[in-house]
Amino acid sequence: MRTASVGTADDGTRPAAARTGLLDALAHRVILSHGWGRFAWAVAAGALGAVAMPPYGLFPALVVSLALAVWLIDGAGVGGSLRRTLLSCAGIGWAWGFGYFTAGLWWLGAAFLVEADQFAWAMPLGVLGLPAVLALFFAAGFAAARLIWSRGSGRIAALAVALASAEWLRGHLFTGFPWNTLGMALGSNLWTMQAASLVGLYGLTLLAVAIAAAPATLATGTTVRGRFAPALAALATLALLAGYGAARIPSSPDPTVAGVRLRLIQPNVPQDARFRADMRDEIVGKYLEMSDRALSPERTGISDVTHLIWPESAFPFLIQRDPQALGRIGAALPEGKQLVTGAARGREPLTRENAVFHNSILTIGPGGRIGEVYDKVHLVPFGEYLPGPLDAALRAVGLRQFVAVPGGFTAGSREGQRILTVPGLPPVAATICYEAIFPGAILPPVPDDAAPAVPGLILNLTNDAWFGDTPGPRQHFAQARLRAVEEGLPLVRDANSGISAVVDGHGRILASLPLGTEGVLDSALPQRLPGRTFYARFGDLPFALMWLAAFAAALIGRFRRV
Repeated sequence: MRTASVGTADDGTRPAAARTGLLDALAHRVILSHGWGRFAWAVAAGALGAVAMPPYGLFPALVVSLALAVWLIDGAGVGGSLRRTLLSCAGIGWAWGFGYFTAGLWWLGAAFLVEADQFAWAMPLGVLGLPAVLALFFAAGFAAARLIWSRGSGRIAALAVALASAEWLRGHLFTGFPWNTLGMALGSNLWTMQAASLVGLYGLTLLAVAIAAAPATLATGTTVRGRFAPALAALATLALLAGYGAARIPSSPDPTVAGVRLRLIQPNVPQDARFRADMRDEIVGKYLEMSDRALSPERTGISDVTHLIWPESAFPFLIQRDPQALGRIGAALPEGKQLVTGAARGREPLTRENAVFHNSILTIGPGGRIGEVYDKVHLVPFGEYLPGPLDAALRAVGLRQFVAVPGGFTAGSREGQRILTVPGLPPVAATICYEAIFPGAILPPVPDDAAPAVPGLILNLTNDAWFGDTPGPRQHFAQARLRAVEEGLPLVRDANSGISAVVDGHGRILASLPLGTEGVLDSALPQRLPGRTFYARFGDLPFALMWLAAFAAALIGRFRRV
Protein backbone atom coordinates (compact mmCIF):
# COMPACT_ATOMS: atom_id res chain seq x y z
CA MET A 1 0.00 0.00 0.00
CA ARG A 2 2.77 2.44 0.99
CA THR A 3 4.92 1.53 -2.05
CA ALA A 4 2.05 1.91 -4.50
CA SER A 5 1.29 5.43 -3.28
CA VAL A 6 4.79 6.76 -3.89
CA GLY A 7 4.96 8.79 -7.09
CA THR A 8 1.19 9.25 -7.29
CA ALA A 9 0.53 11.08 -4.03
CA ASP A 10 1.54 14.62 -3.22
CA ASP A 11 5.06 13.53 -2.29
CA GLY A 12 7.25 14.74 -5.15
CA THR A 13 8.60 11.31 -6.05
CA ARG A 14 8.73 9.09 -9.14
CA PRO A 15 7.68 5.44 -9.37
CA ALA A 16 10.28 3.01 -8.09
CA ALA A 17 10.72 1.51 -11.53
CA ALA A 18 12.06 4.83 -12.84
CA ARG A 19 14.71 5.16 -10.17
CA THR A 20 18.38 4.75 -10.95
CA GLY A 21 21.55 5.57 -9.11
CA LEU A 22 22.56 5.69 -5.49
CA LEU A 23 20.96 9.08 -4.78
CA ASP A 24 17.59 7.91 -6.07
CA ALA A 25 17.89 4.70 -4.08
CA LEU A 26 18.71 6.67 -0.91
CA ALA A 27 15.77 9.02 -1.41
CA HIS A 28 13.45 6.06 -2.02
CA ARG A 29 14.63 4.35 1.15
CA VAL A 30 14.18 7.48 3.28
CA ILE A 31 10.74 8.27 1.83
CA LEU A 32 9.48 4.77 2.50
CA SER A 33 10.99 4.44 5.97
CA HIS A 34 8.60 4.11 8.89
CA GLY A 35 8.48 3.56 12.61
CA TRP A 36 11.75 3.66 14.52
CA GLY A 37 13.71 3.62 11.29
CA ARG A 38 12.07 6.88 10.24
CA PHE A 39 12.75 8.37 13.66
CA ALA A 40 16.42 7.35 13.42
CA TRP A 41 16.76 8.93 9.97
CA ALA A 42 15.35 12.21 11.33
CA VAL A 43 17.58 12.29 14.43
CA ALA A 44 20.68 11.48 12.38
CA ALA A 45 19.80 14.10 9.76
CA GLY A 46 19.37 16.78 12.43
CA ALA A 47 22.63 15.86 14.13
CA LEU A 48 24.44 16.08 10.80
CA GLY A 49 22.99 19.57 10.27
CA ALA A 50 24.73 20.76 13.43
CA VAL A 51 28.10 20.14 11.72
CA ALA A 52 27.29 23.09 9.42
CA MET A 53 27.39 25.40 12.44
CA PRO A 54 30.52 26.97 13.95
CA PRO A 55 33.17 25.96 14.73
CA TYR A 56 33.02 23.37 11.92
CA GLY A 57 31.15 25.37 9.29
CA LEU A 58 30.70 22.48 6.84
CA PHE A 59 27.82 23.75 4.70
CA PRO A 60 27.54 20.47 2.72
CA ALA A 61 26.46 18.82 5.98
CA LEU A 62 23.36 21.05 6.01
CA VAL A 63 22.71 20.13 2.36
CA VAL A 64 22.58 16.43 3.23
CA SER A 65 20.62 17.13 6.41
CA LEU A 66 17.87 19.17 4.75
CA ALA A 67 17.69 16.93 1.67
CA LEU A 68 16.90 14.09 4.05
CA ALA A 69 14.33 16.33 5.76
CA VAL A 70 12.60 16.97 2.42
CA TRP A 71 12.42 13.25 1.66
CA LEU A 72 11.12 12.47 5.16
CA ILE A 73 8.32 15.01 4.71
CA ASP A 74 7.64 13.61 1.22
CA GLY A 75 6.84 10.25 2.76
CA ALA A 76 4.97 11.47 5.82
CA GLY A 77 1.44 10.19 6.20
CA VAL A 78 1.21 8.86 2.63
CA GLY A 79 -2.33 7.67 2.03
CA GLY A 80 -3.54 8.91 5.41
CA SER A 81 -5.68 11.80 6.64
CA LEU A 82 -4.43 15.36 6.90
CA ARG A 83 -4.35 15.05 10.69
CA ARG A 84 -2.23 11.91 10.50
CA THR A 85 0.06 13.54 7.95
CA LEU A 86 0.60 16.65 10.07
CA LEU A 87 1.23 14.63 13.21
CA SER A 88 3.74 12.52 11.32
CA CYS A 89 5.52 15.64 10.09
CA ALA A 90 5.55 17.15 13.56
CA GLY A 91 7.11 13.96 14.89
CA ILE A 92 9.75 14.00 12.16
CA GLY A 93 10.45 17.67 12.85
CA TRP A 94 10.80 17.07 16.57
CA ALA A 95 13.21 14.18 15.99
CA TRP A 96 15.22 16.25 13.48
CA GLY A 97 15.36 19.15 15.95
CA PHE A 98 16.30 16.88 18.85
CA GLY A 99 19.25 15.54 16.87
CA TYR A 100 20.23 19.03 15.77
CA PHE A 101 20.16 20.62 19.21
CA THR A 102 21.68 17.67 21.05
CA ALA A 103 24.62 17.58 18.65
CA GLY A 104 24.98 21.35 18.65
CA LEU A 105 24.46 22.14 22.34
CA TRP A 106 25.93 19.12 24.19
CA TRP A 107 28.63 21.40 25.61
CA LEU A 108 26.07 22.98 27.95
CA GLY A 109 26.71 19.99 30.18
CA ALA A 110 30.10 21.43 31.12
CA ALA A 111 28.41 24.20 33.11
CA PHE A 112 26.75 21.63 35.40
CA LEU A 113 30.17 20.27 36.39
CA VAL A 114 31.68 23.57 37.58
CA GLU A 115 29.90 23.06 40.91
CA ALA A 116 29.22 19.39 40.42
CA ASP A 117 28.11 18.83 44.00
CA GLN A 118 25.15 21.15 43.42
CA PHE A 119 24.31 20.81 39.73
CA ALA A 120 25.62 17.51 38.29
CA TRP A 121 22.29 15.80 38.96
CA ALA A 122 20.58 18.31 36.65
CA MET A 123 22.92 17.76 33.69
CA PRO A 124 20.38 15.69 31.71
CA LEU A 125 17.99 18.67 31.87
CA GLY A 126 20.50 20.79 29.98
CA VAL A 127 21.99 18.19 27.64
CA LEU A 128 18.74 16.43 26.69
CA GLY A 129 15.89 18.42 28.22
CA LEU A 130 16.67 21.73 26.51
CA PRO A 131 17.06 20.11 23.06
CA ALA A 132 13.76 18.30 23.60
CA VAL A 133 12.02 21.62 24.26
CA LEU A 134 13.74 23.56 21.48
CA ALA A 135 12.89 20.77 19.03
CA LEU A 136 9.22 21.73 19.39
CA PHE A 137 9.92 24.75 17.17
CA PHE A 138 11.08 22.46 14.37
CA ALA A 139 8.12 20.15 15.00
CA ALA A 140 5.82 23.09 14.28
CA GLY A 141 7.98 24.13 11.32
CA PHE A 142 7.86 20.72 9.63
CA ALA A 143 4.09 20.48 10.12
CA ALA A 144 3.57 23.98 8.76
CA ALA A 145 5.70 23.16 5.72
CA ARG A 146 3.54 20.12 4.97
CA LEU A 147 0.43 22.31 4.87
CA ILE A 148 1.79 24.07 1.76
CA TRP A 149 3.78 21.11 0.40
CA SER A 150 3.83 20.26 -3.29
CA ARG A 151 5.33 17.69 -5.62
CA GLY A 152 7.93 19.92 -7.24
CA SER A 153 10.30 22.74 -6.42
CA GLY A 154 7.62 24.65 -4.53
CA ARG A 155 8.17 22.40 -1.54
CA ILE A 156 11.71 23.78 -1.18
CA ALA A 157 10.21 27.26 -0.72
CA ALA A 158 7.66 25.77 1.70
CA LEU A 159 10.42 24.32 3.89
CA ALA A 160 12.41 27.57 3.78
CA VAL A 161 9.37 29.61 4.83
CA ALA A 162 8.40 27.23 7.62
CA LEU A 163 11.85 26.74 9.13
CA ALA A 164 12.74 30.44 8.88
CA SER A 165 9.49 31.18 10.74
CA ALA A 166 10.32 28.57 13.38
CA GLU A 167 13.79 30.07 13.85
CA TRP A 168 12.41 33.61 14.11
CA LEU A 169 9.97 32.45 16.79
CA ARG A 170 12.75 30.61 18.64
CA GLY A 171 14.69 33.85 18.73
CA HIS A 172 11.81 35.84 20.22
CA LEU A 173 9.43 33.71 22.31
CA PHE A 174 10.05 33.09 26.02
CA THR A 175 12.94 35.61 26.12
CA GLY A 176 14.37 34.05 22.93
CA PHE A 177 17.26 31.69 22.31
CA PRO A 178 18.61 32.18 18.75
CA TRP A 179 21.69 30.04 19.35
CA ASN A 180 22.90 28.12 16.28
CA THR A 181 20.13 29.56 14.14
CA LEU A 182 20.27 27.79 10.77
CA GLY A 183 21.46 30.98 9.06
CA MET A 184 24.78 30.63 10.88
CA ALA A 185 25.65 28.03 8.23
CA LEU A 186 26.14 31.07 5.97
CA GLY A 187 26.96 33.50 8.77
CA SER A 188 30.29 31.98 9.75
CA ASN A 189 31.99 32.33 6.35
CA LEU A 190 33.58 35.74 5.71
CA TRP A 191 32.18 36.08 2.19
CA THR A 192 28.66 34.73 2.68
CA MET A 193 28.21 36.52 6.02
CA GLN A 194 28.33 39.89 4.24
CA ALA A 195 24.71 39.44 3.16
CA ALA A 196 23.77 39.89 6.83
CA SER A 197 24.42 43.61 6.31
CA LEU A 198 21.35 43.53 4.03
CA VAL A 199 18.99 40.90 5.43
CA GLY A 200 20.28 39.99 8.90
CA LEU A 201 20.50 36.55 10.49
CA TYR A 202 16.91 35.53 9.72
CA GLY A 203 17.29 36.49 6.08
CA LEU A 204 20.40 34.31 5.98
CA THR A 205 18.34 31.55 7.58
CA LEU A 206 15.73 31.58 4.83
CA LEU A 207 18.48 31.57 2.20
CA ALA A 208 20.43 28.79 3.93
CA VAL A 209 17.41 26.49 4.12
CA ALA A 210 16.39 27.14 0.50
CA ILE A 211 19.93 26.60 -0.81
CA ALA A 212 20.65 23.52 1.28
CA ALA A 213 17.28 21.81 0.67
CA ALA A 214 17.22 22.36 -3.11
CA PRO A 215 19.45 19.39 -4.06
CA ALA A 216 16.73 17.06 -2.73
CA THR A 217 15.03 17.43 -6.10
CA LEU A 218 17.97 15.75 -7.84
CA ALA A 219 16.49 12.44 -6.71
CA THR A 220 12.78 13.29 -6.74
CA GLY A 221 12.08 15.63 -9.65
CA THR A 222 9.57 14.28 -12.17
CA THR A 223 11.19 16.00 -15.16
CA VAL A 224 14.71 17.00 -16.14
CA ARG A 225 13.87 20.60 -15.28
CA GLY A 226 12.30 19.56 -11.99
CA ARG A 227 15.38 17.57 -11.05
CA PHE A 228 18.10 20.06 -11.90
CA ALA A 229 16.63 23.58 -11.91
CA PRO A 230 16.31 23.98 -8.10
CA ALA A 231 19.86 22.73 -7.45
CA LEU A 232 21.30 24.97 -10.17
CA ALA A 233 19.35 27.95 -8.81
CA ALA A 234 20.69 27.20 -5.34
CA LEU A 235 24.24 26.98 -6.64
CA ALA A 236 23.82 30.29 -8.48
CA THR A 237 22.43 31.94 -5.34
CA LEU A 238 25.33 30.70 -3.27
CA ALA A 239 27.75 32.02 -5.88
CA LEU A 240 26.00 35.41 -5.86
CA LEU A 241 26.24 35.59 -2.07
CA ALA A 242 29.93 34.77 -2.16
CA GLY A 243 30.50 37.23 -5.00
CA TYR A 244 28.69 40.01 -3.16
CA GLY A 245 30.75 39.30 -0.05
CA ALA A 246 34.04 39.27 -1.91
CA ALA A 247 33.17 42.57 -3.59
CA ARG A 248 32.02 44.20 -0.34
CA ILE A 249 35.21 43.48 1.59
CA PRO A 250 37.90 46.06 0.79
CA SER A 251 41.41 44.90 0.02
CA SER A 252 42.88 47.34 2.54
CA PRO A 253 42.26 47.43 6.31
CA ASP A 254 39.54 49.70 7.64
CA PRO A 255 40.91 53.00 9.00
CA THR A 256 41.34 53.21 12.77
CA VAL A 257 40.13 55.73 15.34
CA ALA A 258 42.91 58.22 16.00
CA GLY A 259 44.37 58.28 19.49
CA VAL A 260 42.73 55.04 20.72
CA ARG A 261 44.89 52.12 21.83
CA LEU A 262 43.08 49.22 23.45
CA ARG A 263 44.43 46.57 25.80
CA LEU A 264 42.19 43.54 26.39
CA ILE A 265 42.94 41.32 29.37
CA GLN A 266 42.11 37.61 29.12
CA PRO A 267 43.01 36.28 32.60
CA ASN A 268 41.68 32.73 32.12
CA VAL A 269 40.67 32.59 35.79
CA PRO A 270 39.13 29.17 36.56
CA GLN A 271 35.37 29.40 36.87
CA ASP A 272 35.32 27.90 40.35
CA ALA A 273 37.61 30.71 41.59
CA ARG A 274 35.80 33.68 40.07
CA PHE A 275 33.18 33.99 42.81
CA ARG A 276 35.27 33.06 45.83
CA ALA A 277 35.70 35.99 48.19
CA ASP A 278 39.01 34.62 49.47
CA MET A 279 40.44 35.10 45.94
CA ARG A 280 39.70 38.83 46.05
CA ASP A 281 43.23 40.21 46.40
CA GLU A 282 44.78 37.59 44.14
CA ILE A 283 42.33 38.26 41.28
CA VAL A 284 42.67 42.05 41.46
CA GLY A 285 46.44 41.69 41.59
CA LYS A 286 46.43 39.43 38.54
CA TYR A 287 44.35 41.89 36.52
CA LEU A 288 46.65 44.77 37.45
CA GLU A 289 49.82 42.81 36.68
CA MET A 290 48.52 41.75 33.28
CA SER A 291 47.31 45.27 32.52
CA ASP A 292 50.82 46.66 33.00
CA ARG A 293 52.65 43.74 31.43
CA ALA A 294 55.30 44.61 28.84
CA LEU A 295 54.76 42.81 25.54
CA SER A 296 57.51 44.47 23.52
CA PRO A 297 59.77 47.55 23.64
CA GLU A 298 56.90 49.53 22.08
CA ARG A 299 54.24 48.11 24.38
CA THR A 300 55.51 48.41 27.91
CA GLY A 301 52.20 48.50 29.78
CA ILE A 302 49.39 50.83 30.77
CA SER A 303 51.37 53.90 29.79
CA ASP A 304 51.24 52.82 26.12
CA VAL A 305 47.46 52.29 25.89
CA THR A 306 44.43 54.51 26.39
CA HIS A 307 41.79 51.98 27.47
CA LEU A 308 41.93 48.78 29.48
CA ILE A 309 39.18 46.20 28.93
CA TRP A 310 38.46 43.53 31.54
CA PRO A 311 35.87 40.74 31.03
CA GLU A 312 32.41 40.07 32.47
CA SER A 313 32.00 39.78 36.26
CA ALA A 314 35.68 40.38 36.84
CA PHE A 315 35.52 40.47 40.66
CA PRO A 316 34.28 38.04 43.35
CA PHE A 317 32.92 41.02 45.31
CA LEU A 318 31.09 44.32 44.77
CA ILE A 319 33.84 46.65 43.53
CA GLN A 320 31.62 49.69 44.15
CA ARG A 321 31.75 48.92 47.89
CA ASP A 322 35.43 48.13 48.19
CA PRO A 323 37.44 51.35 48.57
CA GLN A 324 40.70 49.40 48.92
CA ALA A 325 40.29 47.59 45.58
CA LEU A 326 39.09 50.78 43.88
CA GLY A 327 42.10 52.56 45.29
CA ARG A 328 44.49 49.94 43.90
CA ILE A 329 42.87 50.19 40.48
CA GLY A 330 42.72 53.97 40.53
CA ALA A 331 46.39 54.25 41.52
CA ALA A 332 47.34 52.10 38.51
CA LEU A 333 45.48 54.36 36.07
CA PRO A 334 47.42 57.47 35.02
CA GLU A 335 45.54 60.53 33.91
CA GLY A 336 43.87 60.04 30.56
CA LYS A 337 43.49 56.27 30.99
CA GLN A 338 40.17 54.45 31.39
CA LEU A 339 39.20 50.98 32.56
CA VAL A 340 36.04 49.35 31.19
CA THR A 341 35.20 46.25 33.18
CA GLY A 342 32.47 43.80 33.92
CA ALA A 343 31.33 43.65 37.54
CA ALA A 344 28.42 42.62 39.71
CA ARG A 345 26.73 45.77 41.00
CA GLY A 346 24.34 46.32 43.88
CA ARG A 347 21.62 48.90 43.41
CA GLU A 348 22.04 51.64 45.98
CA PRO A 349 20.88 52.00 48.66
CA LEU A 350 21.87 48.37 49.13
CA THR A 351 20.25 46.95 52.25
CA ARG A 352 19.00 43.58 53.41
CA GLU A 353 15.49 44.67 52.45
CA ASN A 354 16.62 46.13 49.12
CA ALA A 355 19.14 43.56 47.87
CA VAL A 356 19.02 44.12 44.10
CA PHE A 357 21.99 43.08 41.99
CA HIS A 358 22.87 43.71 38.36
CA ASN A 359 25.37 42.18 35.97
CA SER A 360 27.01 45.37 34.78
CA ILE A 361 29.73 47.16 32.84
CA LEU A 362 31.49 49.91 34.78
CA THR A 363 33.85 52.61 33.61
CA ILE A 364 36.60 53.47 36.12
CA GLY A 365 39.00 56.37 35.79
CA PRO A 366 42.09 57.62 37.64
CA GLY A 367 41.64 57.71 41.39
CA GLY A 368 39.12 54.86 41.21
CA ARG A 369 36.26 57.11 40.14
CA ILE A 370 33.32 55.10 38.76
CA GLY A 371 31.76 56.74 35.73
CA GLU A 372 28.90 55.51 33.56
CA VAL A 373 27.29 52.11 34.08
CA TYR A 374 25.42 49.67 31.84
CA ASP A 375 23.20 47.01 33.46
CA LYS A 376 22.61 43.83 31.46
CA VAL A 377 19.11 43.81 30.01
CA HIS A 378 18.80 40.29 28.58
CA LEU A 379 19.62 37.86 31.38
CA VAL A 380 20.25 34.13 30.93
CA PRO A 381 17.36 32.04 32.31
CA PHE A 382 18.56 29.52 34.91
CA GLY A 383 22.08 30.93 34.59
CA GLU A 384 21.51 34.38 36.10
CA TYR A 385 17.95 34.11 37.38
CA LEU A 386 15.12 31.62 37.75
CA PRO A 387 12.05 32.45 35.63
CA GLY A 388 9.35 34.01 37.80
CA PRO A 389 6.64 31.32 37.51
CA LEU A 390 9.19 28.62 38.38
CA ASP A 391 11.27 30.49 40.94
CA ALA A 392 9.58 29.41 44.16
CA ALA A 393 9.06 25.81 43.04
CA LEU A 394 12.64 25.36 41.89
CA ARG A 395 14.11 26.91 45.03
CA ALA A 396 11.88 24.64 47.12
CA VAL A 397 13.68 21.60 45.69
CA GLY A 398 17.08 23.18 46.22
CA LEU A 399 17.76 24.50 42.72
CA ARG A 400 19.19 27.96 42.15
CA GLN A 401 20.66 29.84 39.22
CA PHE A 402 24.30 29.06 38.33
CA VAL A 403 25.62 32.47 39.39
CA ALA A 404 25.65 32.54 43.18
CA VAL A 405 24.01 35.94 43.71
CA PRO A 406 21.26 36.11 46.37
CA GLY A 407 17.97 35.97 44.48
CA GLY A 408 19.74 36.09 41.13
CA PHE A 409 20.49 39.11 38.99
CA THR A 410 17.88 41.71 38.10
CA ALA A 411 17.65 42.87 34.49
CA GLY A 412 18.41 46.46 33.63
CA SER A 413 15.59 48.59 32.32
CA ARG A 414 14.92 48.17 28.59
CA GLU A 415 13.64 51.72 28.51
CA GLY A 416 16.92 52.81 30.06
CA GLN A 417 19.08 50.89 27.60
CA ARG A 418 21.49 53.40 26.19
CA ILE A 419 24.80 53.91 24.57
CA LEU A 420 27.65 53.86 27.07
CA THR A 421 29.83 56.95 27.15
CA VAL A 422 33.51 56.19 27.79
CA PRO A 423 35.98 59.11 27.75
CA GLY A 424 38.22 58.86 24.70
CA LEU A 425 36.06 56.32 22.84
CA PRO A 426 33.27 56.73 20.29
CA PRO A 427 29.82 55.99 21.76
CA VAL A 428 29.75 52.33 22.85
CA ALA A 429 26.94 49.83 22.21
CA ALA A 430 27.41 47.73 25.35
CA THR A 431 26.51 44.04 25.54
CA ILE A 432 27.23 41.45 28.20
CA CYS A 433 27.63 37.74 27.45
CA TYR A 434 24.89 36.27 25.29
CA GLU A 435 23.19 39.61 24.63
CA ALA A 436 25.43 39.60 21.55
CA ILE A 437 23.56 36.67 19.96
CA PHE A 438 20.35 38.64 19.37
CA PRO A 439 20.17 40.23 15.91
CA GLY A 440 18.58 43.66 15.81
CA ALA A 441 18.80 44.07 19.58
CA ILE A 442 22.33 45.42 19.83
CA LEU A 443 21.36 49.08 19.50
CA PRO A 444 18.53 51.14 20.93
CA PRO A 445 16.52 52.95 18.23
CA VAL A 446 18.46 56.02 17.15
CA PRO A 447 17.32 58.60 14.56
CA ASP A 448 19.74 59.20 11.72
CA ASP A 449 20.37 62.80 12.72
CA ALA A 450 21.30 61.95 16.32
CA ALA A 451 25.00 61.91 15.51
CA PRO A 452 26.33 62.11 19.09
CA ALA A 453 24.40 58.94 20.01
CA VAL A 454 25.34 56.89 16.95
CA PRO A 455 27.66 54.16 18.27
CA GLY A 456 31.17 53.65 17.03
CA LEU A 457 31.65 50.10 18.30
CA ILE A 458 30.03 47.07 19.88
CA LEU A 459 31.59 46.09 23.20
CA ASN A 460 30.96 42.54 24.35
CA LEU A 461 32.24 41.47 27.76
CA THR A 462 31.69 37.81 28.52
CA ASN A 463 32.77 34.83 30.58
CA ASP A 464 32.61 31.54 28.70
CA ALA A 465 34.79 29.67 31.19
CA TRP A 466 31.64 27.80 32.26
CA PHE A 467 31.91 25.71 29.09
CA GLY A 468 35.61 24.88 28.91
CA ASP A 469 37.34 23.99 25.67
CA THR A 470 34.18 23.01 23.76
CA PRO A 471 32.36 24.32 20.68
CA GLY A 472 30.22 26.59 22.89
CA PRO A 473 32.60 29.55 23.26
CA ARG A 474 33.52 29.32 19.57
CA GLN A 475 29.85 29.41 18.58
CA HIS A 476 29.36 32.40 20.87
CA PHE A 477 32.18 34.32 19.23
CA ALA A 478 30.91 33.53 15.72
CA GLN A 479 27.48 34.93 16.58
CA ALA A 480 28.91 38.10 18.13
CA ARG A 481 31.09 38.54 15.04
CA LEU A 482 28.01 38.44 12.80
CA ARG A 483 26.51 41.37 14.76
CA ALA A 484 29.47 43.47 13.59
CA VAL A 485 28.57 42.75 9.96
CA GLU A 486 24.86 43.37 10.49
CA GLU A 487 25.45 46.74 12.11
CA GLY A 488 28.61 47.82 10.25
CA LEU A 489 30.34 48.37 13.58
CA PRO A 490 33.65 47.05 14.91
CA LEU A 491 33.39 44.51 17.71
CA VAL A 492 35.64 44.60 20.77
CA ARG A 493 35.16 41.37 22.68
CA ASP A 494 36.85 40.49 25.95
CA ALA A 495 36.25 37.01 27.37
CA ASN A 496 37.67 35.65 30.61
CA SER A 497 38.91 32.44 28.98
CA GLY A 498 38.59 33.43 25.31
CA ILE A 499 37.88 34.04 22.55
CA SER A 500 38.87 37.72 22.97
CA ALA A 501 39.15 39.65 19.72
CA VAL A 502 38.89 42.90 17.82
CA VAL A 503 36.78 42.57 14.65
CA ASP A 504 36.12 45.26 12.06
CA GLY A 505 32.73 46.17 10.58
CA HIS A 506 33.24 43.68 7.74
CA GLY A 507 33.70 40.80 10.17
CA ARG A 508 37.47 40.52 9.66
CA ILE A 509 39.33 39.40 12.77
CA LEU A 510 42.13 41.90 13.28
CA ALA A 511 43.55 40.49 16.51
CA SER A 512 42.51 37.66 18.81
CA LEU A 513 43.50 35.44 21.72
CA PRO A 514 42.72 31.71 21.50
CA LEU A 515 40.35 29.86 23.77
CA GLY A 516 41.66 28.57 27.09
CA THR A 517 44.77 30.72 27.36
CA GLU A 518 45.92 33.63 29.50
CA GLY A 519 46.95 36.62 27.46
CA VAL A 520 47.05 40.35 26.75
CA LEU A 521 45.78 41.74 23.45
CA ASP A 522 46.75 45.21 22.25
CA SER A 523 44.93 46.67 19.28
CA ALA A 524 43.85 49.84 17.55
CA LEU A 525 40.10 50.45 17.20
CA PRO A 526 38.72 50.22 13.64
CA GLN A 527 36.35 52.96 12.56
CA ARG A 528 32.68 52.18 12.01
CA LEU A 529 31.67 51.75 8.36
CA PRO A 530 30.36 54.93 6.70
CA GLY A 531 26.62 55.42 7.08
CA ARG A 532 24.38 52.65 8.36
CA THR A 533 23.94 49.22 6.86
CA PHE A 534 20.66 48.32 5.17
CA TYR A 535 19.90 45.93 8.01
CA ALA A 536 20.70 48.56 10.65
CA ARG A 537 18.19 50.90 9.00
CA PHE A 538 15.36 48.48 8.32
CA GLY A 539 15.86 45.55 10.68
CA ASP A 540 13.89 42.44 9.74
CA LEU A 541 11.82 44.18 7.03
CA PRO A 542 14.00 42.68 4.24
CA PHE A 543 13.52 39.25 5.83
CA ALA A 544 9.76 39.79 5.90
CA LEU A 545 9.73 40.65 2.19
CA MET A 546 11.84 37.60 1.39
CA TRP A 547 9.47 35.49 3.48
CA LEU A 548 6.45 36.76 1.53
CA ALA A 549 8.14 36.03 -1.80
CA ALA A 550 9.05 32.50 -0.71
CA PHE A 551 5.53 31.93 0.66
CA ALA A 552 4.07 33.00 -2.67
CA ALA A 553 6.40 30.59 -4.48
CA ALA A 554 5.30 27.79 -2.18
CA LEU A 555 1.63 28.52 -2.80
CA ILE A 556 2.19 28.61 -6.56
CA GLY A 557 3.88 25.26 -6.34
CA ARG A 558 1.07 23.92 -4.19
CA PHE A 559 -1.76 24.86 -6.54
CA ARG A 560 0.01 24.51 -9.88
CA ARG A 561 2.03 21.48 -8.83
CA VAL A 562 5.19 22.68 -10.56
